[in-house]
Amino acid sequence: MRLTSPPPVDDAGASARPVPKVRTGGHGFAGRDRSQDEAVHPSAPEGSAGEVAPGDDVLAPPAPPRGPRPHLPSDARRGWRRTLAGYVALTKPRVIELLLVTTLPTMILAERGLPSLWLVLATLVGGAGAAGSANVLNCYIDRDIDQVMNRTKRRGTATGEISGPAALTFGLVLGAVSLAWLWFVVNAVSALLTAGAILLYVVGYTMILKRRTPQNIVWGGAAGCMPVLIGWSAVTQGVSWEAALLFGVVFFWTPPHYWPLSMKFRRDYEAAGVPMLPVVAEDTKVAREMVAYTLAMIACTLVLWPVASLTWVYGLVATGAGAWFLWSCLSLWRRAKDPSRGPLKAMKVFHASITYLTIVCLAICVDVFLPF
Repeated sequence: MRLTSPPPVDDAGASARPVPKVRTGGHGFAGRDRSQDEAVHPSAPEGSAGEVAPGDDVLAPPAPPRGPRPHLPSDARRGWRRTLAGYVALTKPRVIELLLVTTLPTMILAERGLPSLWLVLATLVGGAGAAGSANVLNCYIDRDIDQVMNRTKRRGTATGEISGPAALTFGLVLGAVSLAWLWFVVNAVSALLTAGAILLYVVGYTMILKRRTPQNIVWGGAAGCMPVLIGWSAVTQGVSWEAALLFGVVFFWTPPHYWPLSMKFRRDYEAAGVPMLPVVAEDTKVAREMVAYTLAMIACTLVLWPVASLTWVYGLVATGAGAWFLWSCLSLWRRAKDPSRGPLKAMKVFHASITYLTIVCLAICVDVFLPF
């Protein structure tokens, strides 16, 4: 039989490298000469080279080359989920959640009870879609500065994982579907107010105010007040003084809510060229204005008490919560004036603002259902 060439031999007669051998059940090893094979198998016919008789040992075949890992269905699923998560992140779900916190209590107050569950669901779905649309368009417009800011540089529009045209299309389609939903399922007034909220946030805040004035969040924040008007109109097909006062509560709440966050990420905004008030003004000035807006916010909550014919339960809760949040802002002001008191703890005020608004909204909901 034909055997492969023996391995190279060095000067000492030893093999330069070992040759892998595979035993097939015989007594010899691959690499011996033909006479040895004929001695072991004398009956092998002439011309049977390449055939392996039982008992022969042969060289192991080379391992097949490794190619690229095959594309598995699980890879496709992971990629699809990651892309979907990227689009959802552009809608800023946490911001949407905060907006909806004010919508439901407003609807309950307008109804003086629990509105139709279908109406509540339809309004929340349409409002969430519209807010998500505005947030996606905000990410599309701000993708250049989002690349600079540590807080936003992982957004899909900043990393390039989601292209600009794709984000723009997604935002516009989501907005159009949401407005159509509100128009045909809720009512025209709510749909028009929602369209105004999208324009306020995308054009008024993102395109005009954000990069031009330190008061950007004050006036641009009006867009975040619109859910109370939308929720009220969903029930009554109009607006009223109660809705206007709730609008004022959220309007004056926005600066002391957002400026502590801007203090935390001051360097980000400065690097991006966004003139948030904490970037261009001293901390004492920022804290002083936060106190002023907080006082105006508390005034709106207290005026709402008699105008909406709420009970002493709401009045007590609104007063107590307002005093507590005011104390948080005053403490920030004192720390800003006197650094020896310790760090600003701006994020503590930020989280306190969310807690405060939640407490007031819950007080409205509970008060409506009280039997007295």
